[in-house]
Amino acid sequence: MTLVTKQTTQKLHPHKFMMWVTIASLCMMFAGLTSAYLVKKSSDTYISFKLPAHFIWSTVVIVVSSLTMQIALKSIQAREMARYRNFLGITAFLGVLFAVIQILGFFYLDNHGIPLLGLKSNPSASFLLVIIGLHALHVLGGVIALVVFYLKVYFSKKRSYATVPVEVLSTYWHFVDILWIYLLIFLLVLR
Repeated sequence: MTLVTKQTTQKLHPHKFMMWVTIASLCMMFAGLTSAYLVKKSSDTYISFKLPAHFIWSTVVIVVSSLTMQIALKSIQAREMARYRNFLGITAFLGVLFAVIQILGFFYLDNHGIPLLGLKSNPSASFLLVIIGLHALHVLGGVIALVVFYLKVYFSKKRSYATVPVEVLSTYWHFVDILWIYLLIFLLVLR
């Protein structure tokens, strides 16, 4: 007697695969930047300064936005389009709020004697601007995608319940959340 077993293999959707490749690339980029920051820290020109509370508040905002993104994903999976749209909009708003708080943090540093750019700037402060600024740009890229998805719900003549694009966006959004938490811990430990 032979047992025949059917093995089903689940293939990763190409869009999800590309998102994971993108995430791996971003991890390598930020690992390189944080490594360069460590090397620069050992130089004579490095100055130590306290991060403003703005960066802690922005962390709260991005963690909450990750929760709202997850609710949006669960809502489209349940075909609750109004709820999906609302939480997508909230997530986009929180992403913009995150970037605004970060910008306010940079202004705070600049106004308190830590110039980030120009002749009077210090390389350690400029590194901070590059690392956090690049992260904020990736968040804003996610916000653009959120707005596009939000507008599709309103203006599309055909209602789509496809979840793969939202799953890909959700993965990206959670990644930028986790990446920010890593960067914040990295910068706080180095102070």
